Amino acid sequence: MTTIKEIAKACNVSVATVSNVFTGKGRVSEERRQYILKTARDMNYVPNDLARSLKQRSSRTIGIITEDLTVFNCPNIVDGIHEYLETMNYTYILGNLRLFRKYDNDFYHHEEYAAKVTEEFQIMKSKQVAGIIYVGAHNRTIQSIPQDLGLPIVITYGKASDSRMTSVNYDDAKGAYDAVTELLREGHTRIGLVAGESTSVHTVQRTLGYRQALFDHHLPCEDRLIYQGIWTRDSGYEAARMLLTQNVTAIFCMNDIMAAGIYDYADKHRVTIGKDLSIIGFDNRDICTVLKPELSTIGLPLGQLGTHSAKILIDMIEHRKEQPKPRDLKISCSLILRESTCRHP
Repeated sequence: MTTIKEIAKACNVSVATVSNVFTGKGRVSEERRQYILKTARDMNYVPNDLARSLKQRSSRTIGIITEDLTVFNCPNIVDGIHEYLETMNYTYILGNLRLFRKYDNDFYHHEEYAAKVTEEFQIMKSKQVAGIIYVGAHNRTIQSIPQDLGLPIVITYGKASDSRMTSVNYDDAKGAYDAVTELLREGHTRIGLVAGESTSVHTVQRTLGYRQALFDHHLPCEDRLIYQGIWTRDSGYEAARMLLTQNVTAIFCMNDIMAAGIYDYADKHRVTIGKDLSIIGFDNRDICTVLKPELSTIGLPLGQLGTHSAKILIDMIEHRKEQPKPRDLKISCSLILRESTCRHP
């Protein structure tokens, strides 16, 4: 196994210089740092992070706890965390609770939920992690985050019930506002809304964005143009059945799956999307480019959630004496225009 001494000899530098590169300490020029890292990779050097942490009484490893890695938002968030950790010479341990797989969509109401979350946090602490990022499967207030763990914690895709904790999420309301504003810009004034479940944080925030866009353009918000769905393709189909009787020319749909249900209805009733009817979805799921015409939507900054969460956590780890104030950070979504929208004549 390659040692630090061997790398130092190959680079013609001191052992201390190589050590500083791996720990992020000391003053080493960027050119020399990159050279040492490349040499280490070429020599297949694998650092012993645990031994180093015990020696220094500190760790450059964080814990990532996901409620369920199979839920669509989680992989990209974890990838964003990983990307930033690489630049800061940190590693991570992943704990996947698999709650959605075990208990279905309402897992956080299951009697075992809180105990499993607490147990996973304790496991992470026992592995000497320097801090923890908790990745939710649903954006909601999370009641079960331990408050006395003695480690920095950041919540992403959710918010802790303890207001002292930092959370990172995307801006649902702004995303909805941008979608509806685009439809208004295209000349539509009768814009239907297909909402998700009424208890969802996403539904509440996206409804606010929809209403604000209409208000800012001096248009009334008519309850008869709002359909309360349940995030499913079938509820999108039923929404189209109701909204098209109200002479809407455009629909903002709170997720892409329900938007696909509108496509199903339009296909059966000879409504041409992108010509007779404009649609914008939300989430930018893979189905958007499978649908014909391709669906305009709001893209989620999932990788950025991970990156910002990792940056905040490392700041907390490395400046713990300063005790930074908790933050509720919101990242902007992106409007992705495809072929499902058109100007209203």
